[in-house]
Amino acid sequence: MGTLHKSGLAEQAPGGTQQERVETRRKADGDTASPPLQPFLRMRNVDVARGEKIVLRRVNLEIAEGEHVAILGPNGCGKSTLIKAITSECYPIVGPGMERLIYGRERWDLMELRKHLGVVSAELPGERTPRTLGIDAVVSGFFSSSTLWPNLEVTAQMRERAEEALARMQASHLRGRWVGEMSAGETRRVMIARALVHRPAMLLLDEPSNALDLAAQRELREILRGVARTAGILMVTHQLADILPEIHRVVMMRDGEIVADGAKGELLTERRLSELFGVEVTLTERNGYWHSW
Repeated sequence: MGTLHKSGLAEQAPGGTQQERVETRRKADGDTASPPLQPFLRMRNVDVARGEKIVLRRVNLEIAEGEHVAILGPNGCGKSTLIKAITSECYPIVGPGMERLIYGRERWDLMELRKHLGVVSAELPGERTPRTLGIDAVVSGFFSSSTLWPNLEVTAQMRERAEEALARMQASHLRGRWVGEMSAGETRRVMIARALVHRPAMLLLDEPSNALDLAAQRELREILRGVARTAGILMVTHQLADILPEIHRVVMMRDGEIVADGAKGELLTERRLSELFGVEVTLTERNGYWHSW
């Protein structure tokens, strides 16, 4: 496990399934009170086509609920398509030995899946959301809508959950602000709160620092460290600094394939990152965060 090679198939680490390895690590860290982790994602021999082009090839990936994982790779490597395959926005090509299970199921209604998996896109909100108050934008997460339409029935519990999610993101002060008047960093906090209203066991973050200035990036990363105490983090990024100290596993992608999957300390090296991004990389680590130049 953790070897970069041309075939695109990551070697498997000894010691059982990924879920079993995570349980072993939790026990070694002294966590014996938490309930056993459940399987979240299982992919075997997954190919995904967009139009006539196959953009994901032979993907093998297993993630346990509550696990913290970073998917790292250059732009155009297939990360966005992998997200769509995980969130059931697109489905794999059916073939021999192919398997794609989310919580043990092949197919999901997207609104039902959002109760278990919170998804935060790299893009800022669509045209309707900027004319929505912060609290209403968060509540709209219950309906997977761009805003709160008049026909939607909002309960007191939904409002309570929305306030709770804003508080988790240290964004309660944004409840009465128009989303369109917020900074990029403030908007990202509201959108993550929107994904948290269901109290999902897993949170998928696509390029979380996209469009944020340095101060907003730092604030968001520290807030997400708190979220990581109660939910698994699946982070898709090409920025090393996005990888929180709580994330111990890294999956590397290149040219539509997983080329390495292993412990963060084994994969975040200058040699491996230089191979992955095709450019000479110099690394430094500070307070659990890695930076490159």
